[in-house]
Amino acid sequence: MKSTGIIRRIDELGRVVIPIELRRALDIGEKDALEIYTESDRIILTKHQSVCVFCGNADEVRPYKGKYICSECIRELNK
Repeated sequence: MKSTGIIRRIDELGRVVIPIELRRALDIGEKDALEIYTESDRIILTKHQSVCVFCGNADEVRPYKGKYICSECIRELNK
């Protein structure tokens, strides 16, 4: 893990601002979803990526009733 030297404080509502330099470097936009998880004593943020519920593929994924399905699995289901 690489240290950036950037320090941010948590505000009274528990929020922390991700600096614009990091958002640009990681291609994180205003409405992008982030996944939050912990690893021992660390909090880890990753950009959320929708994957197919059937095969785990992240390419050409479409939402369907709250789940994501890739175009290949849609073709398989239509056979």
